[in-house]
Amino acid sequence: METIADDAPLRVPAASSSGRRRNMQANRRRDTKPELALRSVLHRAGFRYRVDYRIDLPGGRVRPDIVFTRKRIAVFVDGCFWHCCPEHGSQPSVNQPYWSPKLARNVERDARNTKLLREADWTVLRIWEHESVSSALNRVTEALMTCAVGKRAMQKPRLATAVESCSTSSD
Repeated sequence: METIADDAPLRVPAASSSGRRRNMQANRRRDTKPELALRSVLHRAGFRYRVDYRIDLPGGRVRPDIVFTRKRIAVFVDGCFWHCCPEHGSQPSVNQPYWSPKLARNVERDARNTKLLREADWTVLRIWEHESVSSALNRVTEALMTCAVGKRAMQKPRLATAVESCSTSSD
């Protein structure tokens, strides 16, 4: 059982209704809509990556949403609510004694994971769910182009086609 302190177990409150319970169970750890949209456009652009790949580091394990192992780039697609976006994040008005510490732990975990990865010489990109897919694609592409491994720099893939198809889609 997860604990807040050494002696205080974390108690998950009962859902206020069966509808709320279904809603909370539908929240996914991976394969969220923003993550799928970014992965799709990255794949169409010719990039290949690992999804939900576990990275074992001296200080702990980290599971970024998208990982470019050879380039040592970890991409996290963070939801505005769950990761307390400074622009769109909001504090729930119901059950604050449960939600406030939970959201604070998410932010602390994000900072710890970013620190662990950077200490291990990884490039970390945090993309908010409200960012446009083309903006996220540009950020990832820029990181991939600047993180050359060995003597070979990565060739720029079919970026123009991917951005065009992304901006013309009906999503």
